[in-house]
Amino acid sequence: MSTFVPKEVQAGLDSARLSSLKKASRLRLAVDGKTYPVLRMWKTGFSMLADTAPYLRGYVDLYDGAIHLFQCLIVAADEEAGEMRYEFKRLTAVAEKPALDFVRAEDAPVALLAHDID
Repeated sequence: MSTFVPKEVQAGLDSARLSSLKKASRLRLAVDGKTYPVLRMWKTGFSMLADTAPYLRGYVDLYDGAIHLFQCLIVAADEEAGEMRYEFKRLTAVAEKPALDFVRAEDAPVALLAHDID
């Protein structure tokens, strides 16, 4: 059995694969006030469409819809089959609250009420 696929068929398969990835992903990348759709993400990186993806390097923000997921330090890795691949140098999850540098007691007061002295 031959594993040879004509160029036209391979181009059609790549196009169909990229369009299905584009429809399925809600991830997007924000850098310098511009946003770019992310096709897929894995543990050490992510990919975007090669024809619309700039050659990025540096700090970017990664979103899932409107939810800010990560602040990333990235570097462009390579281009393959219509996808531009990027690797994470640093990936920091974004928290909703600031980090605590102490243990909070369960019975700690929520707020402090001041007394008015007359």
